[in-house]
Amino acid sequence: MKKLLLLVVAVIFISSNAIAQTAPKEADPKDVASLDAIMKAVYDVISGDAGKVRDWDRFRSLFHKDARLIPSGKNSQTGILGARVMTPEDYAKNSGPYLEKNGFHEREISRHVDQYGNIAQVFSTYASFHKSDDKDPFMRGINSFQLFNDGKRWWVITIYWQQESPENLIPKEFLKGSK
Repeated sequence: MKKLLLLVVAVIFISSNAIAQTAPKEADPKDVASLDAIMKAVYDVISGDAGKVRDWDRFRSLFHKDARLIPSGKNSQTGILGARVMTPEDYAKNSGPYLEKNGFHEREISRHVDQYGNIAQVFSTYASFHKSDDKDPFMRGINSFQLFNDGKRWWVITIYWQQESPENLIPKEFLKGSK
């Protein structure tokens, strides 16, 4: 009986220790205190020159546990329009190596916000650069953020985006108030 009790205690200790180690990092309160703060934090955490390791724990801390990232657009090989749904973890694993190898700076150049109560929909027009001092972007597009405030902080629920293309230019109303 003592061995069984000892085994149960050991399993509980190991399980609780494993759960504690995999619990997501708490967000820095400054990153999630306002709509402006969380938007700035998202752009900041994915941006950096080639060779700069991103803080993926900080990235994950900005997202709700059920959050999704959804790139959309036309497949360059097939010409078919589509969208792919990812978790923040999928994004970090799949896009992280590219961002860190090639350098990637995404800057918000314009924003349109609609907010009702604790939810916000933000159309955030972006420009992407390989280096922080690049003058001309290699890509532009619109990130559609859906955000939620639980009364304590802001959470990213969804980022759904599409790159600009020659046949689908960013409308002027989403370039107003460019930053």
